[in-house]
Amino acid sequence: MADVQLAFPFVLLAMAVIAALGPSIPNIMAVFALTGWVAYTRLVRGQVLTVRELAYVEAARALGHSPTVVMLRHVLPNVVSPILVLASFELARMIILESALSFLGIGVQAPTPSWGNMLGEGREYMRTAWWLSVFPGSAIVLAVLGVNLLGDGLRDLVDPRSRRLGKVY
Repeated sequence: MADVQLAFPFVLLAMAVIAALGPSIPNIMAVFALTGWVAYTRLVRGQVLTVRELAYVEAARALGHSPTVVMLRHVLPNVVSPILVLASFELARMIILESALSFLGIGVQAPTPSWGNMLGEGREYMRTAWWLSVFPGSAIVLAVLGVNLLGDGLRDLVDPRSRRLGKVY
């Protein structure tokens, strides 16, 4: 089911859903949820399959720890870091996609503010009032960069493999 979902182009799905249900924030959020679950599912499954075969997980099972304790103390800490990194990339992707849909006129509609709407409206005035498009575009770039850097920093804080002698690298 996940592979079928990944094979379907996101923009086409977004356009179809929004054309059928109308452009609104809840509909855009529904499209993001419809397409976003696959990445998390595949990542978590792969990480759990890898971590559950490691020696310390086998040792915890051999010591008689319950499956809940093994999952919470040994598997979960090693799965959280990749999820945080993926979440930061997905949030950045959603910012860009919402802006793109709004720029095309099928996303958030005016009077609700959207950087994509601002870019689209400023497009007509690029020769005379360039700042109408440059500032919203710069805001998108800075927001995406900030979210990605935050995700990278969170990964460094949470990832148990990046710790050595109490220091975070």
